[in-house]
Amino acid sequence: MSASSLVRYPGPGCVVEFMHGNKAQQGWVLDEQGGKLRLLTINKREMKLASSRVLPWAGPSYSGERSRQEIGTLLEEHRAKRDAMSAEIDALELWDFAQGEVDKESIQWFAELLWEDPTIDQLAALGSAMLACKTHFKFQPPEFEIYPAEKVEKRQEEERKRQEREALVTQGVGFFRNLWEKHSKGRTLGKAPDEGVAEQLKTIILNRMSDPDSHEIEQVWKQLAKGLPEDPHMALHLARAWDLVPAHHNFWLDRADYDCSNNWADEFTSEVNDIKEKCLSVQQKPEERTYISIDSATTKDIDDAFNIEPRGDGGYRLRISLACPAVAWPFGSPFDKHVLRRATSVYLPEGDCHMMPTALGTDFFSLHANEARPSLILDMECSSTGELERCTPTTVWVNLAANLTYIDSEAVINGGGESTPAGAFAEQIKLAAELSDKLQEQRIANGAVIIERNDPKVKLSGEGEQTKVEILPADDTPKAMKLVSEMMILANSGVALWAKEHGVTLLHRTQDVAVPKEYVGIWSAPHDIARVVKALSSAILETAPKPHRGIGVDAYSPITSPLRRYPDLVNVAQVIHYIATGEARWSAEEITNMLPLLNARLDSVGQIQRFRPRYWKLLYFKQQGDKVWREAIVTEENDAFVTVSLPNEQIFVRGRRKSFGDKVNPGQYFMVRIGKVHPLNNEIQILDAMES
Repeated sequence: MSASSLVRYPGPGCVVEFMHGNKAQQGWVLDEQGGKLRLLTINKREMKLASSRVLPWAGPSYSGERSRQEIGTLLEEHRAKRDAMSAEIDALELWDFAQGEVDKESIQWFAELLWEDPTIDQLAALGSAMLACKTHFKFQPPEFEIYPAEKVEKRQEEERKRQEREALVTQGVGFFRNLWEKHSKGRTLGKAPDEGVAEQLKTIILNRMSDPDSHEIEQVWKQLAKGLPEDPHMALHLARAWDLVPAHHNFWLDRADYDCSNNWADEFTSEVNDIKEKCLSVQQKPEERTYISIDSATTKDIDDAFNIEPRGDGGYRLRISLACPAVAWPFGSPFDKHVLRRATSVYLPEGDCHMMPTALGTDFFSLHANEARPSLILDMECSSTGELERCTPTTVWVNLAANLTYIDSEAVINGGGESTPAGAFAEQIKLAAELSDKLQEQRIANGAVIIERNDPKVKLSGEGEQTKVEILPADDTPKAMKLVSEMMILANSGVALWAKEHGVTLLHRTQDVAVPKEYVGIWSAPHDIARVVKALSSAILETAPKPHRGIGVDAYSPITSPLRRYPDLVNVAQVIHYIATGEARWSAEEITNMLPLLNARLDSVGQIQRFRPRYWKLLYFKQQGDKVWREAIVTEENDAFVTVSLPNEQIFVRGRRKSFGDKVNPGQYFMVRIGKVHPLNNEIQILDAMES
């Protein structure tokens, strides 16, 4: 039967094909009325079909009456013959021949490229082959459009991705379920997916864990996680079950895109060496003055030190020495941009995460004793009552006499410590402590709200699932800590006033809000702290030198931690550039343009510091069990809930009002039992309470 036997208007007895389920299906016309066909399909079902849906290779047409069984046999014969032929046809060869020559053509035109006198079965077989080749042809009845090479390449890539997604979902759904059952029920994992699929699944899980709001993987994640419980940490559970991350993995690091190790700095080894060489090329003889630092015993990134002398009128000459990486810092370089994205150092129970490479932040620029270091000196004069009279910045090199600890310095302030390293510097330490008392009094007179609370130490031991948490009392060093904090506040406020006077734009921490007089002062009781903190808004980072009401200063420009915080590094660079040239390094507009990214990164990295220590505290409660009674102080209460502070652990917990009895007031002491602790979900509850 030749192509000329094509049936243009199929009627009863005609074999036709139509699209169903994205594939050509055979049918036998039983009846035709007004453009509507009644068919018996190859599956032996009757259906109605519009004539317009018939593919343009209708035929052959059989005469005479046929039983349904005979019709089925004929349809099966045609299908088998056509399928066999279609499997032998290379539609891509046709595309190679036709593309660039014609835009679209009929099925007969393509068939005549293959056969001299094509049969109807050959036409149908060719039609099926071309319909299946969607990357190269588009069926626009009654013709096939030939895609150009550029479009074919694009569609092939789309098809490849579609097939990958299909394989991903096909294998991934079951594997996700297996991972969940391993996590939730302890079952064995079983067979892993194919290597290519496995790598994609790993990427999806880790990306979902680091960015749960990503629209890029949202659709495929929904398909893969279909049937699993709604859990905000599902990706972390699956990653843990697959051993992609260790036990107690810090997902906040992933969300902030923050590498807590020093590995990130490996690619910048050359830049780090260049910074060192540039710095050493301008090295000067260190200033002959006795500078000392006071920090925790474990501190390696030493940002600040001081030298203090008494004046004859009872006033003070105070010189604050600040680390000065800005002297050789390559602002605007890829290295600098990476450090900017890190934004700040993070200090966690499991270890410190440094903003700078350790080769710079804890070594080369850190103010280690008996090592020459570049420094920004804030030369300040204070009156006998602690009022700042002058702040003059200058750049020098220093060689610290000693790196002291809070514990030893506290002993000296209290009249002891002669045998400690701090004993040799008792005169300076005591004078600095005397000044710190007066500085704090000045701030309170200026409306400061001072919160005194000392977070306990969170100590970890063991590894992985065997990690144990201890909460230990903090070192009792209030006077030494006040000495350092008051000096840093004086330095930050002093340089802000200097910058305002000289028209130099700096980054400022501001809190320009009204503070009620009754909130001014020093607060240490948990219920007082809770009440006062609620009344204060968060400080913001901006370029305007506005007041910081909570600290009690007219302006506050963070500059004392250039090894640990990027805003401080920027401010140091701005100041030393002005000292050297008489002009600021950046204009007000340029500094302002830094703020969106800097604020975003500070907020993102800041979440690590806020939430990770709390995770360990909650794990501590979980490990301790729910039978332990703990001291608690009521901070807030309403008709439904009571919030208490656990002073030994420095954490707030909420419980139902009915557990506390009828009369509950802020400041009231209770003993409470803690339970239903879920560290990952940040969940903790008071199970029982009794007044103490």
